[in-house]
Amino acid sequence: MFAADTRTSAAFDDVRVHGKMHVFETPGERVFVLLSAGNLATTQAVVARLRRDVDDAQSEFSLARATRIDAAADYVGRMLVACQAQMRESAQQSGVSVEATLILGGQVAGEEPAVLLIYPLGNWIAASPETPYLQIGESKYGKPILDRIIEPQTRLEDAARCALVSIDSTIRSNVSVGLPIDLALVRRDELRIGERMRLAEDTPLYAEIHDTWSRKLEAAVRSLPRFPWEATPAGTPALQQAASIADAQAQAQTQAQQ
Repeated sequence: MFAADTRTSAAFDDVRVHGKMHVFETPGERVFVLLSAGNLATTQAVVARLRRDVDDAQSEFSLARATRIDAAADYVGRMLVACQAQMRESAQQSGVSVEATLILGGQVAGEEPAVLLIYPLGNWIAASPETPYLQIGESKYGKPILDRIIEPQTRLEDAARCALVSIDSTIRSNVSVGLPIDLALVRRDELRIGERMRLAEDTPLYAEIHDTWSRKLEAAVRSLPRFPWEATPAGTPALQQAASIADAQAQAQTQAQQ
């Protein structure tokens, strides 16, 4: 499961939408999804070179001919290092960082599916049972929900919902992350993108997930154990009553929408 926001900013008032999810697919043979974070010029240069090699039958290696995902990661890492070196020459005077970080995931026929995080130095690590998910970019605000929920046995759709909530939480706390959100699912041995969608603010599914998460989180906080001084004269915790009222209101709202 792959998810990415689409906001990029060159300055405080220069905010744009650019896709950070890139698909390289040969249905039935191999499928790769590349996520990017960091300098936009660098990541676009990397993606352009990768696509150029796919289209060039004379190229020594490309994602269209990779037979192992670790070999594909080595190749993408070399491309990343080369593009950073090229960008660094023109950016030395400005002090702008040209570094980028990538996530490459997918499957090649006959191999196990995998997800790998590629660092600016070109080296990489793979997801594992101990580290069942990988993040790049602005990750700290959305990390807690992933740490609490994501496990190797988590259903793909549940992981996708967690990813949407994680990015939604980050959007709430950091202006450098923004809608729309790109989402893609790759199922084992299908060797193609199973599901792919873009969720904007007015997408009904995103709006429902955003609103439901906000209501449930607020209700959960209100239902936490009370402090000793919160008991009412009748012995009923005041905030517990408030939580019950909030739950009832949320239930009524949901029924009205249905």
